[in-house]
Amino acid sequence: MAFLTSLNIIGSGMTAQQVRLDVISENVTNINTTRAENGGPYRRKIVRLQAEGNKNTFRSALTRAALRGSAISNRKVRTSGGVRVAEIAEDESENPIVYDPTHPDANENGYLEMPNVTLVKEVTDAMAASQAYNADVTIFNTFKQVISKSMEIGV
Repeated sequence: MAFLTSLNIIGSGMTAQQVRLDVISENVTNINTTRAENGGPYRRKIVRLQAEGNKNTFRSALTRAALRGSAISNRKVRTSGGVRVAEIAEDESENPIVYDPTHPDANENGYLEMPNVTLVKEVTDAMAASQAYNADVTIFNTFKQVISKSMEIGV
């Protein structure tokens, strides 16, 4: 059932990139929000990803290959892997301050604290998340072809 593990790994990557895209769209949506739930301006959110499974490193794969056929290789080795969303954190960078005395949230001097969201950074992150998602889709399609060909061989 190693192919199910492979599907789980591919799926975890797709899910993680979808969460990244969701958070990026939230950031872009709130690019001009000067009054958030906490009372201040909206703070940009960042998705932190974490690798799952500590047995899927290149070194452990080489070790398993080197031990193949020995008594040690007969023990069950955990082969799960993938990625998961570790947290969705707030970006702690400073909020830009602009002069707009007509804005209702401006202070007594006419200065307004804006969200720390930069459109260029968000578009760049969205492009990276989209490319990673597309790579996962390509891997999934290749995996389907491999499974299909292996079924043809078995017939």
